[in-house]
Amino acid sequence: MQLTFASYNIRKAIGLDGRRDPERILSILREVDADVVALQEVDRRLGRRASALPLAMILENTHYRPVCVSMRPESLGWHGNALLVKRGLEIADAAPMPLPVLEPRGAIRGDLVKDGRRISVVGMHLDLSGLRRRRQVQTILSQLADRADHVPTVMLGDFNQWGTCTGAMREFGSEWHALSPGRSFPSPRPVARLDRVVASREWEVLGAGVHHSALAARGSDHLPIWAELRLPII
Repeated sequence: MQLTFASYNIRKAIGLDGRRDPERILSILREVDADVVALQEVDRRLGRRASALPLAMILENTHYRPVCVSMRPESLGWHGNALLVKRGLEIADAAPMPLPVLEPRGAIRGDLVKDGRRISVVGMHLDLSGLRRRRQVQTILSQLADRADHVPTVMLGDFNQWGTCTGAMREFGSEWHALSPGRSFPSPRPVARLDRVVASREWEVLGAGVHHSALAARGSDHLPIWAELRLPII
């Protein structure tokens, strides 16, 4: 099994030009063309928490469908986190992952099946202040460890972590590939590696990087990141 995973903080689809443009975000996702996408800041924070990416627009204009974890009728995700998967992937299970927070942050898990093999994907947006970030990673790892079954896992999202091997990243031991695909923030002249991919050791890492394009440079304050991973035949 070979899959491309991507993560993108879309800032509620508000670009650097100040316009909310969901079609622009969908065009960027088509450029990246990942099999699984973790989105952050996909829902508006106030009122009905409506999605910045209307579901009908996603279904009509892309090959993706969302992993359903929403607690609100008009939301796409949970605490702004959403997972989109290409339609050839079966969605077997999904759940929110509550985290210790000072800010409205969270994580979500989706279990997917391809060619009879089950994998788990976690999308997250971690604490901006840094006061809860390590505890949040510890909580996610604890929830994964408490599962009755062990499956190959990929975690990705906006970690808000500047150092590649410091802070919250120290929580990942030798059983994880902690990838830093590149500088992704701020999008016009990126200097920070805030967006990360962490994969369990079953995965072979084929490549990782940051998606640069004219659209992505103005679609959000983050650039999308991606990682191409492969599971060996068992």
